[in-house]
Amino acid sequence: MAHNFDSWGRLDRKPRESSRLESLGDPAVEDDGLLAFGNGRSYGDSCHNDDGRLIPMRAAARIHAFDPGSGILEADAGVTLNEILEHVIPHGFFLEVTPGTALATLGGAVANDVHGKNHHRRGSFGHSVISFSLLRSDGSPLRCSRQENTELFAASIGGMGLTGVMTRIRIRLMKVASPDIEQVANRFDNIDGYFDRIDAVDRDHEYSVAWIDQLATGKSTGRGVLMAGDHAEAGNQVSASGRRLSVPLQPPVNLLNRLTLSAFNALYYGRAPKQETRSLVGWRGYFHPLDAIGHWNRLYGPKGLYQHQSVFPAGNARETVLKLMECARAHGHASFLTVLKRFGSIPQPGLLSFARPGFTLTLDFANQGAATLKMLEALDEIVLAAGGALNPYKDARMSAQMFEASFLDWKRLEQLRDPKLVSDFWKRTALALPADRTDSGATIGGKDYTKLSRNENTSNLKQINAPA
Repeated sequence: MAHNFDSWGRLDRKPRESSRLESLGDPAVEDDGLLAFGNGRSYGDSCHNDDGRLIPMRAAARIHAFDPGSGILEADAGVTLNEILEHVIPHGFFLEVTPGTALATLGGAVANDVHGKNHHRRGSFGHSVISFSLLRSDGSPLRCSRQENTELFAASIGGMGLTGVMTRIRIRLMKVASPDIEQVANRFDNIDGYFDRIDAVDRDHEYSVAWIDQLATGKSTGRGVLMAGDHAEAGNQVSASGRRLSVPLQPPVNLLNRLTLSAFNALYYGRAPKQETRSLVGWRGYFHPLDAIGHWNRLYGPKGLYQHQSVFPAGNARETVLKLMECARAHGHASFLTVLKRFGSIPQPGLLSFARPGFTLTLDFANQGAATLKMLEALDEIVLAAGGALNPYKDARMSAQMFEASFLDWKRLEQLRDPKLVSDFWKRTALALPADRTDSGATIGGKDYTKLSRNENTSNLKQINAPA
């Protein structure tokens, strides 16, 4: 049966075929036929498999157990983070790592190893994962943890759903006095103001994130607001509804253009107090402000949006941020959500985890066709020259070479990939690289490598799943 399984970027909207979870073990299903689909919060094609079918994970998903003594929760992969938070907040708990939307599923958070505003303290989402059940196409579910099936455990965290279908997941939550946030806001006049403050801010606070005015130039280049925070000693333990507004219809044009964003940025920056301010902010407002606006992605117009999130070393972060924002301006593009955060030095839990030491800049742009793609390629070149990487679950168009430069261990994930699971992203990147890839100058030869990789998968999976 065909359904609309759009990604959040809405770049390629069309009906897509779906299938039940039980079909994963069906011998009649051809290789590369399936992919689990959560709640469609990935921006690009990592959640799509247009030549095959998607397995919806939201239906009948539920929380199975929560222990307020230990803070350990077990839930189906299709449960959303919002559902988890509403369940545990009355008991005084919160997610250790909270991404920018609570509408992502638990399985999606693990499969993409999402990060939050406290990577410098807690690392990425994978650090909270205790274990999960992984259903593979060649047998019964495997229990994966740091003690059992450890290689598949690491490959599945950040593995974009390619190693098997995660069904039940156990995670650790943290005890908090309140879910709400004591926010400390500092307005800075230019990018130097951010980098001059961030060391002290991250030392003293659990969370930090900066909004940047990407369109500001001259002495104001890189101006913005740095919002640090810690869980309050007292606040609202009962969750209120997060949905207040909605964009009910698709506007015929992009409403977030350079003209409207220039006015918005000037207003937002101008309203921020010049002096440091402290205030109590509801947890939804601090962590998930856009979740309050239903279908906000429609504001980018009928052609959808691209998001470009990169990470780069701290040593050249200041100049890299400036180059990326200037590049976008030079190409005539304006970013509505320009967010700058620091990643700490906590080791990556997953084989292909995106978050790594340095700084990450997120930019998003309305799709203007060839002009936008040309700009995004130019942004990639800046990131590559800085020794950085791109975020795969925010991507819809990075080259195979850029993917390889971003994730040096991609071959190992390909070896561990379930032969019946694949995504459009993986075909566009990893499977477009030759099997004997040894240098960045090699040419692309996707079809031959795809066939070889399947043979390698079969051999490796027999070894992994063999009885002890």
